[in-house]
Amino acid sequence: MNPIFLEKMFEFYILEDAYFSDLTTDAISKRETKKAVIKAKQDFVLAGSVFIEPLFRMLKEPFRLNLLKKDGDFVLNGEIIAEVSSKDYALLYLERICLNMMQRMSGIATKTRALSILIKDYKAKIVDTRKTTPGFRFFEKYAVRTGGGINHRIGLFDAVLIKDNHIKDANGIKSAVESARKSIPFTTKIEVECEDYGMAKEAVECGADIVMLDNMSVEDMEKITTDFKGRAIFEASGNIDENNIVDVAKSGVDYISMGALTHHAVWVDINMKME
Repeated sequence: MNPIFLEKMFEFYILEDAYFSDLTTDAISKRETKKAVIKAKQDFVLAGSVFIEPLFRMLKEPFRLNLLKKDGDFVLNGEIIAEVSSKDYALLYLERICLNMMQRMSGIATKTRALSILIKDYKAKIVDTRKTTPGFRFFEKYAVRTGGGINHRIGLFDAVLIKDNHIKDANGIKSAVESARKSIPFTTKIEVECEDYGMAKEAVECGADIVMLDNMSVEDMEKITTDFKGRAIFEASGNIDENNIVDVAKSGVDYISMGALTHHAVWVDINMKME
């Protein structure tokens, strides 16, 4: 990630948590150098350890970081993730931000890894969505990649995704695709969200690069991917979970997008203890 972006985000997170100061720490800190141990309290896929160092750099105090695990590792309950030595106040200021980030991101990575394993024998790949936490999207999408998934568009700026309301606004798929094609760089892909066979057929025939099969039955997805094979990239989306993801992958789609990777991921348990 861009270091300037990281600095701005961390600056905001610190301001959010310690608006003027840390009342508790400022009252009791002796400004002595201490060591803290970051430890797993359950089994999970680690994500976010790469951000510990740039986060601690924000306080401009000398620190020493010993990373014992790296992002993407499967960490077992009781294993030490990292050791950090710095002024006691720095450890206490950043404890919750550091843990929040790793707990959230590791939960996403763990869920993504589990779902990816379920469909490892099929060509379909798991991708995320824009259903992310405001102010934390880039970190959540990093966590998806760490867990073995692939990022969909990052935001509204890097791809065209024509959804139901765009289609209504443009008075049809064909009109929406044609208008988009005229105004975007030739390097930009156009995706159309479709709810049934007829919409998918129209999207393919008017030149959509990617066709999203939204909340369709597995049977309908299989028919579409068979009838229009090679004419577009097909993405399945909507109400997909661990119970039906294998059947969806069998349908022949290229990608499976899941908002649940971020909005249904459960935080993992990690603690930081000062020695």
